[in-house]
Order: sequence, then C-alpha cells, then structure tokens
Amino acid sequence: MMRRRTTLLASCTALALALGATACGGGPVSAGGGDKSLDGQTITVAGVWSGSEQKNFQKVLDAFTEKTGAKTRFVSTGDNVSTVIGSKIEGGKAPEVVMVPQVGVLQQFAKQGWLEPLSKTAGAAVDADYASVWKNYGSVDGTLYGLYFKAAHKSTVWYSPEALDRAGVEPPTTYDAMLKAGHTVSDSGLAAFSVAGQDGWTLTDWFENIYLSQAGPEKYDALATHRIKWTDPTVVEALTTLGKLFKDKQLMAGGQKGALNTDFPGSVEKVFGPEPQAGMVYEGDFVAGVAKDQFGRKIGEDANFFPFPAVAGGKAPVVSGGDAAVVLKDGKNQKAAMRFLEYLTTPEASAVWAGAGGFLSPNKKLDLAAYGDDVTRETAKSLVAAGDSVRFDMSDQAPAAFGGTKGAGEWKILQDFLRDPSDPKGTAAELESAAAKAYKG
Repeated sequence: MMRRRTTLLASCTALALALGATACGGGPVSAGGGDKSLDGQTITVAGVWSGSEQKNFQKVLDAFTEKTGAKTRFVSTGDNVSTVIGSKIEGGKAPEVVMVPQVGVLQQFAKQGWLEPLSKTAGAAVDADYASVWKNYGSVDGTLYGLYFKAAHKSTVWYSPEALDRAGVEPPTTYDAMLKAGHTVSDSGLAAFSVAGQDGWTLTDWFENIYLSQAGPEKYDALATHRIKWTDPTVVEALTTLGKLFKDKQLMAGGQKGALNTDFPGSVEKVFGPEPQAGMVYEGDFVAGVAKDQFGRKIGEDANFFPFPAVAGGKAPVVSGGDAAVVLKDGKNQKAAMRFLEYLTTPEASAVWAGAGGFLSPNKKLDLAAYGDDVTRETAKSLVAAGDSVRFDMSDQAPAAFGGTKGAGEWKILQDFLRDPSDPKGTAAELESAAAKAYKG
C-alpha cells in the first residue's frame, strides 16, 4: 500500500495508470452527535490488530468517545477471528463490534445469524461515499452487514533506497527482473527479501499477485469462488513462479528456515529496523505504518515502494483487502454499536487514522490532505480511483477454514510449500483437497 519517495513520481504514475486516475476530495463531514448522548454506555470492539495498528485504531475509538461519551474497549483476536468470536458468543461474552478482515468470515457470520444489518444511516453513507465493490463485499444475500473502514493496497513491494542504491539497482517492472535485481542486492551484502513465512496470510498475498498477473482477472475470479479447481494448470504455473523465490536461498533472509520463523512485523524490521538484513519486503501499504511508527523511517525518503511487477507478460496486479466493521446481535449495547459504525462511515473518523499513517480509506469523501505523506496520498488516490476494478484478496473471499485460519488450509499448505517448493503440482492437489472440503462446509 505505501510507496517511497526516491522513485515516487515514476512509481505513483505507474500505479495510477494501473488503477485509473481520478482524485477524491471533500472535507471532513460530521457524524452527528457530539452531544455526549451515549454517556455511561460501553462497547467492546474486537479486531486482529496489534502493535502500531492497534495503537492507531485506539485513536479512532478515543475520538468516538470524545464525540459521544461512549466508552470503548478493544480486544485483539489474533488471526483466528472466526474461532475466537465463535467462542465468545458461546460463552455469552460477545463483543458489540468486530472488525472482520476476511469476506469469507463476514459471510460465515451472516449465514450463522450472528450479524445485525447496518442501519439506514450507515447504508445511505455507503451508497453515497463508497464504490459499489465495497458494498458488495460487505453484503450477504442482498443485505448490508459490513462497513469497510480500512482498505489495503496489497500490490506493493517496499524497499530500502539505501540498499538498492548501494547495489546499483532500479525498481524492476517484471517478476523475473525483480529476482535478478534481488541477486544483485544479495551480492552487495544484504539478502534480497525478508519473507514473513511465520504468518501464512502473507504467503497467500504473494500467490495472489502472481496469479492475478500471470493467469488474468477472469481466472482469478473463478478461482476465488472455486468455480475452477486448485489443480488447474494456471495454479501449478503460479506456484512454480513463486517457487523460484522460495527455493533460492540467496534471495531470502535466513533462507527458508529464517522465513518460516519471521512474522509480519519482523519482516519489516529486517528491512527497516536498526540492523537491516534484507533490501526488500513485499506486503501491503500498511508496511509504511510499521516502518514509520516502530522504526522511525521517513516514508518516501528512507523507505519507498514499487508496484508488484508484472509476471510472464501479464499486467501488473492490483490486489486489495480491507477490514469491515460488523455489529453482533449478541452484543449487549446495540444502539451504541450502530452509532459507532455510523461514525466510521464519516471522513471525520477515517481522517484520525489517516494522519497517523499505515491506513487507507475507501471513503471517496476523505480529503487526501488528511494523509501524512505524499506517498500514501497518491496511493490512496489511486486505490479510490480504481473503483470497482480492484480484485479483492482471494484468500479473504474464501471460507475461513480454507483462507483464514492459522495452521490450516491455504495458510499452512503455502507454509509447507515455502519449506519445500519442489512439488508445485502436489501442493496444488493439497490446496484443492482443502478448498473442496471448506467450500462444501
């Protein structure tokens, strides 16, 4: 999602062309309230965020408290959102609001009857201020349950300009050129990539960008909905392409073992921390928030990005993701919870996190000036301008058992593939077996 300033003009121009170019504007709009009408009421909000993301989301919660008088409590679920929320509902301790990071989990919650439809006020704001793709991903069987508050641009490769300059490398525009540049970086003393193999979701993102570019959008949509099998030749081909990186010990910091012992924040630290071990790290725009908040990097100067490069003659991919706020029926304070979601629809709420960094909003009314740096500003502009053409994260569209559970399904199978990438066809068969079971369930 975030990009850096050394090649800001070229990078952002390329991204804008990939996404289409329009600007979004409009100043902050009040959510109404401000009258402390929720004084004495408390809502619990659950989400996957930790570290700097949790810290920045707390600023949004605090702003809601200041506006309405309602107290808030954040509970971090870890990656297994579905399991954790299910157990809390069974135990009679359901939070009022959940920030759901996967479309498949939102659909699961809705079909289990756990969710409250969004209010007319929230729905009207979504209709007016968001591209229809975000409403579609937040709806199940025509009913709107989820508000996409935080979006992600997941087709960005982050790098240390110092490391690439030392190696004499320019940001590449093809996947093969990226691996070649990686060898040059490695020859200069640093590993090419820091890979967060301990977190299986990062590996799905690697696969999805390669697959979208190599196989094309129609195949991507078909695989995302399991209309084609994971044993399709295009899947084997994409795994083979990904395996070029995974099997090359020169390209990954610590090799396969090191990657499998590195979580997402750790992967950012290996590039932008005090003792760099790699020149590049692939992940979404939220990398910038970690680099800035935890390691003091100045976005656009000593941390930059290039668009995920095109694969095998395909187009450069544009993969997105996001976190949707939903209201649980079993939460004890429905009124305050729905008011919170109505607040989240406003540019006012998005501006709080936008200024802190590591955040993109799909809200067209958010003034781009709310973002704290030019790199993020251009990325947000491009993402909003892309409208309905963006492809949503494939694993996030899948049932949670396949695409969203730690130690299971796609996450675990791709970790196993990272450990031993010698059999793409066998890995594809394992993926299909897990997918078939999850989609039937």
